[in-house]
Amino acid sequence: MDAYYEFERPITNLEKKISDLKEMSVQEKMDFSSEIRALEKKLDSLIGEVYSSLSAWQRVQLSRHPQRPYSEDYISLLFSDFQELHGDRKFHDDAAITCGLARFRGQPVMIVAQQKGRGTKEKMKRNFGMAKPEGYRKSIRLMEMAARFSLPIITLVDTPGAYPGIDAEERGQSEAIADSIMRMFGLKVPVITVVIGEGGSGGALAIAVADKVLMQEFSTYSVISPESCASILWSDSAMCEQSAKVLKLSAPEVKSLGVIDDIVKEPQGGAHRNHQEAATLLGDAIHKHLIQLLTKDGEKLASERVARFRKMGAEYIVSSPLEA
Repeated sequence: MDAYYEFERPITNLEKKISDLKEMSVQEKMDFSSEIRALEKKLDSLIGEVYSSLSAWQRVQLSRHPQRPYSEDYISLLFSDFQELHGDRKFHDDAAITCGLARFRGQPVMIVAQQKGRGTKEKMKRNFGMAKPEGYRKSIRLMEMAARFSLPIITLVDTPGAYPGIDAEERGQSEAIADSIMRMFGLKVPVITVVIGEGGSGGALAIAVADKVLMQEFSTYSVISPESCASILWSDSAMCEQSAKVLKLSAPEVKSLGVIDDIVKEPQGGAHRNHQEAATLLGDAIHKHLIQLLTKDGEKLASERVARFRKMGAEYIVSSPLEA
C-alpha cells in the first residue's frame, strides 16, 4: 500500500519484505519460494489479527482510507452503460454528487452517489464529497425522474457531511436536505442505499432514506464526525478517539441499533486492499436486496419505508414525568 495508517505499519513492513524477496529472487536467480510462502502465510495471519481487533477510531480511519474505493470506482466496476446526468436546473451542477442512468446486472437503474475525489485538483472539484444545496436538488430531480420511469434507485453514501459554508447556507442548505429526505419517503420505486465510506450527518441522510440501508464492513455512519463531537463535548477535537467510541458509528453497532439492514463483507483487510473483490461482494449484496424489492408494488414500498424510519429509536424513548 502506498498510504497507510500507523496501525497498518506491521502489515506494510511485511509486505515490503515479501516484495523485496521476490525482486531479489528474480535479480539473483535464486529460489526463495519457501521463504516467500512462509512470509505470505504470516501476512495473512497478521492481517486477520489486526483488522479483527480495530478500535472505534481505527474504523473511522479505515472509512476514510485514501485508497478505499470511491463511488465512481464502484460505478465503473459494477454498472454498465453509465450515462451521467448533470445539474439541478436552478443554479449549478454540484460535482460532489454524481448521478446517472446505468444498468446493474441487466436491470436499468438510477445511481445517486457522493464522490470525494482523489488528488488535490479533483478533491477541490468535488469539494471533498461535501455537497451544496444544488447537489441535493440535483439528486431530488433525478430520483423523481427515476420514479416516473419506474427505475430502481441505488445511492452510494460517502461524505463527511453537507458543506457548511456561507454560500451553501445562503442558497438553502438545510431546506434542500430536508426536502430531499421528505421526497425520498414518497418514491414509489425500490431504493437501496449503501454507506461505502463515511456516512456523516444530514449530508448522508439526505440520500439515504431507503427501503434497504446497507453498510460496508469498515464504513461508518454517524450523526456527527468524531472530531466535531469532541469539540462540542470536551472543547477539544483531539478527544476524537473517545468520541468515536461513544458515537457507536461502526457497522455492527449501527446494525444493532436497527438503523441499517445489512453489513456488506469486505475483502480481508478492507476494501482498499482489493477493489475488485470489494465490488463483487457489494454487487452481490445489492442484487440480493434488489430482487426482493422488485416484487413489491410502489404504494407498499413507500408505506413500508415510512414505517421503517418511524420505528427507529422508539424503544429508546423515555417517557417524561408529565406522561407518567
